[in-house]
Amino acid sequence: MEESHLDKVWTIPNALSALRVAGVPVFLWLVLQPYFGNASLDGWAIALLAVSGATDYLDGKLARRWNQVTRLGQVLDPAADRLYTLSTLLALLLRDIIPWWFLVLLLARDAFMALNIASLRKIGYGPLRVNFIGKAATFNLMYAFPLLLLADGGDSLADFARVVGWALAIWGAGLYWWSAGLYTTQVRRLRSTAPGAGRTPGAVEGPAQDLGSPPLGSSHESRES
Repeated sequence: MEESHLDKVWTIPNALSALRVAGVPVFLWLVLQPYFGNASLDGWAIALLAVSGATDYLDGKLARRWNQVTRLGQVLDPAADRLYTLSTLLALLLRDIIPWWFLVLLLARDAFMALNIASLRKIGYGPLRVNFIGKAATFNLMYAFPLLLLADGGDSLADFARVVGWALAIWGAGLYWWSAGLYTTQVRRLRSTAPGAGRTPGAVEGPAQDLGSPPLGSSHESRES
């Protein structure tokens, strides 16, 4: 990919990613209305998540199709993913929908992965590509959180959403840590067999696209190819 393409700023995919980032405080305001004693706006919050998921899918597709993969996009895209994930977890915690230990469990995994990525950078590698277990973890979590949000009610739909939501959340958390273990094995193998070597074909340059956390309700595809 040419450097001139990587250095572009004003592209449609970047604009979509910027809109996703701008939507984070709006989402928090919507989802925290019951916490502040106001009427629930959960329907609007879930709709915003769905829109965010659609733009997440679209900006990656357009970036690759139009050859508009840029450094800014490689930063904005995962930043939006992380912001939506963290804001959703925080909102669910404040509304007593998830316990504190579940939040710590997921954040500890991200901290663990950050150490792995830092270890790779020291020997000249970029973050490795996501594996199938990581994608499965993301799939479970991205559907679990909106369902848990829907479960904050007293009707039969809420009961169904609670059971399915927690089933997906528990499976997702387990797979999330399993993928981190697989990633750690890869990192150790690289460190032992090629210390100080250059990047490999499996390495990905740019911001960490690890075993990650796309915005909830999305089908994330990295812009990097």
